[in-house]
Amino acid sequence: MGARKRNRANELKEAKKTQYFAVLKDCPTSPRKMRLVADMVRGMEVNRALDVLKFSPKEASRKVEKLLLSAIANWQAKNEGVRLEESNLYVKTIAVDSGRILKRLRPAPQGRAHRIRKRSNHVTIYVDSRNVDNDNE
Repeated sequence: MGARKRNRANELKEAKKTQYFAVLKDCPTSPRKMRLVADMVRGMEVNRALDVLKFSPKEASRKVEKLLLSAIANWQAKNEGVRLEESNLYVKTIAVDSGRILKRLRPAPQGRAHRIRKRSNHVTIYVDSRNVDNDNE
């Protein structure tokens, strides 16, 4: 590995130490349905987002709720001395990307076959503290 590539890799590694995130891969829900749930909680305070997800009737909200709890746990692991209530956590970014697509065949009239695409997605949630912004003001 060249020096420039190694330096860049070390910079990215250091930057990840200050980011708090969780990733869900190959969730068997279409990305379009998952984005509806992701848009509900983007930018929200963490406790309010958990309440919204808990009482949402959508199936995808259960998976996003579990992922958000995982991101909060990752934040707690990196900030052991800080209390969660005082940290003022919020959902910084939430991204839903398309995952692999399973292609299946469904019988159609006159001996034909129609292709059914069973979609999946990847979800990434970043949480951050708003206290840093309040200190600068």
